[in-house]
Amino acid sequence: MSQPEDNTPLKPSRSDYDGAWKAALEKYFNEFLALLFPAIHNEVDWSKGYEFLDGELEKITVDAKTGRRYTDKLVKVYYQDGTEEWLLIHVEIQSSPEPKGIFARRMLTYWSRLFDRYQVDVVSLAVLADTSQNYRPSAFHFSRSGTQQMDFIYPVAKLIDYEDEESWASLEANNNVFALLVMAQIKAKRLKGNNEGLYEFRLGLTRSLYKRGYSREQVVELFHFIGWMIQLPKSLEHRLIEAVKAVEKELKMPYINTVEQYGIEQGIEQGIEKGIEKGIEKGIEKGIEKQREKTARNMVMQTELNDQTIAAITELSIQEVAQLRLKLNK
Repeated sequence: MSQPEDNTPLKPSRSDYDGAWKAALEKYFNEFLALLFPAIHNEVDWSKGYEFLDGELEKITVDAKTGRRYTDKLVKVYYQDGTEEWLLIHVEIQSSPEPKGIFARRMLTYWSRLFDRYQVDVVSLAVLADTSQNYRPSAFHFSRSGTQQMDFIYPVAKLIDYEDEESWASLEANNNVFALLVMAQIKAKRLKGNNEGLYEFRLGLTRSLYKRGYSREQVVELFHFIGWMIQLPKSLEHRLIEAVKAVEKELKMPYINTVEQYGIEQGIEQGIEKGIEKGIEKGIEKGIEKQREKTARNMVMQTELNDQTIAAITELSIQEVAQLRLKLNK
């Protein structure tokens, strides 16, 4: 039971907050709890490790098709007093709040199904990534014709609560890597449609990576995660890469040039050599496809993720991942 070690998260070609959150929770689970739920983080005995139980979660959510974008993770941990706890983490990605009561009811449904099926203690946690100040579902209560359901209450982290000046400054000063991802998610929502604003913020956030004392691997990894949450048009992606190169030259830290690994720079260079725009597109696509396979290979070898999850993250087909796993196991 240990933290997965996927060192090269791949940014998809389209906005995918859900995929970004799933990958980030698996990579930075300890940091996630420390930042957003510090009291619970302090109760966990991290020396005993933890285990993601997505298979068990799928068994109780199979009929819960709502059409909305959610990230659900189920994690087994051990508390300092020796007890085993299952943490049910729910992240709502959509900007528009759900009708009254639906979110809280869903939280209760999942909790009760897990408790009934496995007879274990379940702690439910909710992260709300929407932008509505008034949407804060934190309890479920039912009362009608003499029948009452006692309040089901769960801890909630509302990301926009970090937008005030003091809280934002605390995120900027916090060395916890998940603080950067919270900032990226907030700005991705607030600046949606403002590509220049997103570009400037992402560049500033990337510059801050070098000032936090992170290793080269951490810088590259976080660069990908931030880019996963803050999508830019191709023209601004290329402009960002050139700007980051200038930052690296200034600070004498050639880290992000590893974007060549997923084909953007390689694609541009090949296209220029051919002298046609189609060459650029083909070069980029070829590089991205190669990196998808490399990322999937790392996940198969270094994590316990199933083929379906790896396929969703890398945008390969489940069959391609299965064939890759078969080849690696020979």
